Amino acid sequence: MTDVPPLVLITGPEQILAERAATSTIALVRESDPNAELVRIEAASYESGDLQLHTSPSLFGDSKIVLVRDLDEGREELISDLVDVVSAGSPDATLIVAHKGGVRGKKALDALKKNGARIIEAPAIKSDRDKSAFVTNEFRSAGRKVAPDAVRALLEAVGKDLRELASACKQLVDDTDGMVTADVVQRYYGGKVEATGFRVADAAISGNLPEALRLVRHALASGLDPVPIVAVLASQLRQIARVATAGRGPSGALAKQLGMAPWQVDRARRDAKGWDGNRLGSAIQAVAAADFDVKGGGRDPVYALERAIMTIAAARNG
Repeated sequence: MTDVPPLVLITGPEQILAERAATSTIALVRESDPNAELVRIEAASYESGDLQLHTSPSLFGDSKIVLVRDLDEGREELISDLVDVVSAGSPDATLIVAHKGGVRGKKALDALKKNGARIIEAPAIKSDRDKSAFVTNEFRSAGRKVAPDAVRALLEAVGKDLRELASACKQLVDDTDGMVTADVVQRYYGGKVEATGFRVADAAISGNLPEALRLVRHALASGLDPVPIVAVLASQLRQIARVATAGRGPSGALAKQLGMAPWQVDRARRDAKGWDGNRLGSAIQAVAAADFDVKGGGRDPVYALERAIMTIAAARNG
């Protein structure tokens, strides 16, 4: 017998977590009944009565798994049918309902909860701290170790999209052995635009103008757009300002307070050395002006980006 109850509610906006929860629930049901039929119901194309049809007993006694996706996008017909099926008692199927959030479909959600549905959360993963934890857990779940600086390198190289991060983690697990280090990440993903942006930002913020210009000119010659590079510059400077004004304390506690990862706090503290409030403010203003210019407000995006880099480096060097 499976330990999956007849009603399962997956709630939350993080789609990769919701999809994994649905997949694992279906796999658990099929452990006890490998031949269980899976029926997918899309809220947007639902027709009245479909739910009753698919959750009613089979003539041949076969078990079913009915997955209702995107209840929050469903019309009244789906919500009403779902309330009826759930309120009538345990359906002759395992009913899995996914809801991304919001008030639409509240009647159905209340009915599921009232009738003892198992609730699986798929909360939004937005902060860099949470994304660092997500990456670390991806490797841990695969039985692999990842160095903290490799987590940072992967976030910087791949970006913040959770699905892309998960895909990158899987590739590194499949294609490498041993501990995943920053050098390994650099070898696989060092050429991506996000990684280039962070290297440019590190050089400019440390006052190394020749290296920052060399990196950015190479990136632009390779076809990269100035917009994401300016975005990274802005993000790095904002993090320095936030950490510098947040007071003292352990990196972990401060990271939790600011919604950052501990390594980001450590990096911002390191980068803050040599800066004061006035010069940091000037650098942030220069990047804000560059952001306007590279998004169509100026005539020459490349000049705007290089001018911002020169201003940052000059401010850092006093």
